[in-house]
Amino acid sequence: MRKPVYLDYAATTPVAPEVAAQMQACLTLDGCFANPASRSHVYGWQAEEKVEEARVQVANLINADSREIVWTSGATEANNLALKGIAETYRQQHKNGGHILVSAIEHKAVLDVVSWLEEIGGFAVTRIMPNAEGIIDAESIEANCRADTFLVSIMQVNNELGSINDIAAISQITRARKIILHCDAAQSAGKIAIDVKNLGVDLLSLSAHKFYGPKGIGALYVRRSGDIKIASQIHGGGHERNMRSGTLATHQCVGMGAAAELAQQKLTADTERIAQLRDRLWQGLADLPHIRRNGVIKDSNQYSVSGILNIAFADDEIQGCDGETLLLSLRNLAVSSGSACNSASMSPSYVLKAIGLGDAQSQASLRFSLGRYTTSDEIEFAINEIRTVVNQLQKNTVNI
Repeated sequence: MRKPVYLDYAATTPVAPEVAAQMQACLTLDGCFANPASRSHVYGWQAEEKVEEARVQVANLINADSREIVWTSGATEANNLALKGIAETYRQQHKNGGHILVSAIEHKAVLDVVSWLEEIGGFAVTRIMPNAEGIIDAESIEANCRADTFLVSIMQVNNELGSINDIAAISQITRARKIILHCDAAQSAGKIAIDVKNLGVDLLSLSAHKFYGPKGIGALYVRRSGDIKIASQIHGGGHERNMRSGTLATHQCVGMGAAAELAQQKLTADTERIAQLRDRLWQGLADLPHIRRNGVIKDSNQYSVSGILNIAFADDEIQGCDGETLLLSLRNLAVSSGSACNSASMSPSYVLKAIGLGDAQSQASLRFSLGRYTTSDEIEFAINEIRTVVNQLQKNTVNI
């Protein structure tokens, strides 16, 4: 029995073999296994050297200074550290809560944090709706800024649609108003070129397992500036320049660094090949009845990452396939109905509803995400499998 074809790279990527090999060398006694904070012997020095080499590799991926990289357990922690840390500093300085701007289709790792700040901390939050393609334009940010707006958080790439926001345009507005700009780059790092200097961001979150590194490790870019002060959310030793205490997992840091370096080397080739496969997948399905592509349609290679294709298998009149039945019927494909953090719920995607889809059409949508190890044969198999299942489900619906 063949394994299902994996088309859920936006949820997580497998660790690259080259990365796994370097991680393995940091686990056992004959390798570089020690605590990087142990400064009294050679084992600790060697581990620290490995961690700092990895920090440079991660910094190079986004054109940052290695001193601007703070290790975290992933993008969720990086988002929490950025948003809560800046909010706490603001309250200390102003003795009250200020105003925060986010998009309505951020990952839950941002939306849940600002809801907590709003409910518990007394901060005001405005959630900006995207356009029909899932993009937040700079004009919407400017229109919603207030005198007490101190923080804006906008993701670079949406995890369900793949749509790309123009962060550089948004940063021109935030810089002019002296507002701190945070960007969740979990879905963009390693998939599109990132230059934090050109983007103009103050804070940027990264996750290793989205670009063929291990789970459980991420980073927060913190621009070196006197006006960027983050209150620590984890206390106990003052690691990472007092921003994030805790013993660093040498093998995880090394894994993220190696994955970052590999992603930088393969960026152009991966992007071009994956875009071709995504386009082939859509071309092979586009003539099915009651089908539509969600998110960016025109100029998709410019405004959408290459690896994500979101498709509704029902039209505006809600004719087509039931999403849950379709998902369960595609047993030979590993796909999702949206973000992995919401995969246990059959509630309509808040991202798809925000771009104008109704409940039934949102529930009839699936996200196909491709990656470095996706092959042409797998795409052809997926096309045939989807067409067979959709035709059978629609035939059954007509007979009923």
